[in-house]
Amino acid sequence: MEVAGTTITGNESWTPTSYVFVSGRSITIPDMYVCDHEVTRGEFKELMGTDPSTASAYDKDGNKLTGDAVLNNPVNYVNWYAAIAYCNKLSLKENLTPCYSVSGITDWENLAYSSIPTSSNSTWNALTYDKEADGYRLPTEAEWEWLARGGENYTYAGSNTVDDVAWYTTNTKDTGSREVKTKQANGYGLYDMSGNVYEWCYDWYDTVSSSTADTGASSGSYRVRRGGSWYNGGSDCQVSYRRYYYPYSRYSFYGFRVVRSAN
Repeated sequence: MEVAGTTITGNESWTPTSYVFVSGRSITIPDMYVCDHEVTRGEFKELMGTDPSTASAYDKDGNKLTGDAVLNNPVNYVNWYAAIAYCNKLSLKENLTPCYSVSGITDWENLAYSSIPTSSNSTWNALTYDKEADGYRLPTEAEWEWLARGGENYTYAGSNTVDDVAWYTTNTKDTGSREVKTKQANGYGLYDMSGNVYEWCYDWYDTVSSSTADTGASSGSYRVRRGGSWYNGGSDCQVSYRRYYYPYSRYSFYGFRVVRSAN
């Protein structure tokens, strides 16, 4: 779906307090096409040829799923590198220009999932991002928070009550992921921005200041992940809560969603 962008001047006040939209930081959020759900196991498998997920899958009523019934749950156990590869492959499939370039990779369409690094890789870490490309990409951290807030002033993405919008440790009992789009959407019609699986963002992680670029820090050791998960507490599901980890790391509660610029 399309979500209108905005210009954030750095003079606004935010409820809850933002650690990304800070005083003096001017950011332009573009109009975006946004997937209303986290990339599912089925979507990932169709494009990448495999479903790497390790989390058990359940429906909204807590019934364990097996076989093809798991494919509507969010893909998990994917690292940041795999999310980047998925974005480029999906762009090419839809005849769009990929946003990301990695030195030495010239044929993203035929890149095997097994070729994606699972340990720190300096070449992938040094990828370049073409902001003018029309292909799919990960949201920047600022874009992610803008989308999660949904034009509202709620603590979580769509409500002040975490159970309305999020699958998290209390209502999953740490058992596994839940089907996408089974909780309430936020004001932009986006589901699971709070909970289910953490979502990778583009940015390197660092403390955000007025001089931080709209795409985040220029370098670092960790990439940003946002939104909480089925394995984390309610505080992690807050729209303002920041987390990070190594881009090569894979866990059963790490996933992602895709966006692309609309202008």
